[in-house]
Amino acid sequence: MAQAKFVTGSTMRHVVTMTATGSIGLVAIFIVDALNLFYISLLGQMELAAAIGYAGTLLFFSTSVAIGLSIAATALTARALGRGSRAEAREIAGASIAYMLILMIGTVALAYPFLDELVRLMGAQGRTAELATEFMQIVLPSLPVLGTGMCLAALLRAIGDAKRAMYVTLGSGALTAVLDPVFIFGFDLGIRGAAIATVISRFALVGIGVYGLVYVHRLFAMPSARTLAREFRPFLAIGLPALMTQIATPVGNSFVTATMAQHGDAAVAGWAVVGRLIPVAFGTLFALSGAVGPILGQNYGAKRYDRLTSTMRDSLVFILIYTLIAWAVLALFRHQIADLFGAQGEARDVIIFFCLFVAGSFVFNGMLFVANAAFNNLGFALYSTAFNWSRSTLGVIPFVWLGSLWYGAPGALAGYGLGAVVFGLASIMICFRVLSQIHGRDGGGPDAVPPRIPPAGQSAFTSGKASTL
Repeated sequence: MAQAKFVTGSTMRHVVTMTATGSIGLVAIFIVDALNLFYISLLGQMELAAAIGYAGTLLFFSTSVAIGLSIAATALTARALGRGSRAEAREIAGASIAYMLILMIGTVALAYPFLDELVRLMGAQGRTAELATEFMQIVLPSLPVLGTGMCLAALLRAIGDAKRAMYVTLGSGALTAVLDPVFIFGFDLGIRGAAIATVISRFALVGIGVYGLVYVHRLFAMPSARTLAREFRPFLAIGLPALMTQIATPVGNSFVTATMAQHGDAAVAGWAVVGRLIPVAFGTLFALSGAVGPILGQNYGAKRYDRLTSTMRDSLVFILIYTLIAWAVLALFRHQIADLFGAQGEARDVIIFFCLFVAGSFVFNGMLFVANAAFNNLGFALYSTAFNWSRSTLGVIPFVWLGSLWYGAPGALAGYGLGAVVFGLASIMICFRVLSQIHGRDGGGPDAVPPRIPPAGQSAFTSGKASTL
C-alpha cells in the first residue's frame, strides 16, 4: 500500500507546495469577487456597492459553515490515509459529502425566511437593504452546491493532490470572471446579474471536484446507513467546533460593518472594498491554514509527532515573509487601489488607512489561522473555537468601538487590526504547548502509543483538553 504523501520529505516543501497551489485557486475566487464589486461600482450607485458589502458579510456566515464542515472532512480523511487505511478513507469521504449536503440544506432553510431582517439588523436601510436582500435571495439557495464543491476540494487536499484541489476553485473563479460582465452589463441585470453569475459558477466547483476525487483518485464510496451512523459522531466532534470557529469571524466582521454603517454608506462601501482586498492580498494565508491541515492530519495518523512541530515552525516563517511583502505592496499602491474602485471621501480614507497600517496585523492573523488548523487536526478543536471567538468578540468589539468613537471609520479599522495582535500571539503559544504535550505524552516516533481517547460523554474540559476523537 502506498505511503501517505506528507509523512516523509521536507515539511517546508510540503507547506510551500500546498499553500502555493491552494492560494492560486483561492485568490482567483477572491479576485473575481473583487472584480464583481468593481463592475458594480462602474454602475455609479453607492447603494449598490454598499448592498454588496452587506450581502458579502451575510454570505461569509453561510460560507463559514461549509468551511467548518470541510475541515472535519479533511482531518478525518487525512488521518485515515496516514494510518494506511484507504478503504476507510473512501467511506469517510462519502459520508462527509452526505453530511455537508444535509447540513447546508438545513442552513438555507433556517436563514432564507429571515434575510430581510438579517440585512437590516446589520444596519442596512432603504434601497440598500432591498438590494442586499434581493442579492441574497438569489445566491443563498445555492449554498449546498458551494458546500459540496468545497468539501470535494478539501478531500483532494487531504490526499495531497494540491493541483486538482486548485483546479476546483480556479475553474469556478474563471467561469465567474467570464459570466459577471455578461450578466451585469450584457444582459443589463446589474446586481441581479452578479448574483446569477455567482450561482452558476458554484456548479463548476462540484463538476471539477467530482472528476478529481471520484474518477482520478477513486477516493469515494457511497455511504451506507451504517457508515453514516458510525462516522457522524467523529465528524461532529471536529465539524461543530470548527464550524463555530469559522462563524466567529463573520460575527466580528458584522460588528465592524454595523459600526461603519454609523458613519454612512461611504464608510460601508470603503469597508466592502477592504473586505474584498483582504482575501486577495492575504488569501495565501487563508490557503496556508487549509494546507497545513492535511500535513498535520497525515503525520498525526502516522504518529510522526516530530513532524508536527517542524510543520508549525515552517508555517510561521512563511507567514512572516509573505505578510511583509504583501503589506509593502499594498502600502506602495494604496492610492491606485482606491482609484481603481472609484472611492471618494470617507470610503477612500478607509481603503488607504487599511493599506498603509492595518495590513501589517495579518502577521498575527496568520498565527491564529495556522494555530486553529493545528487544533482542529490534532484533536483540540474546542481550542480553535475559543480563540477565534475571543478574537472576534474581545479582540474586535472594544477595539473597534473605541477606535470609531475616537477616530471615526479609520479608527474602527485600526481597532480591528490591533485586536489580532493579542490573540494571534496567545494562540500560537498555546499551540506549541499542545505540541509539547503530544510529544511528552505519546512520544515522538511512528511506534509511539496513540493519544488516549476520552470515554464517550466525557467533556473536553473534564478530560483536561479539547474534544478529541
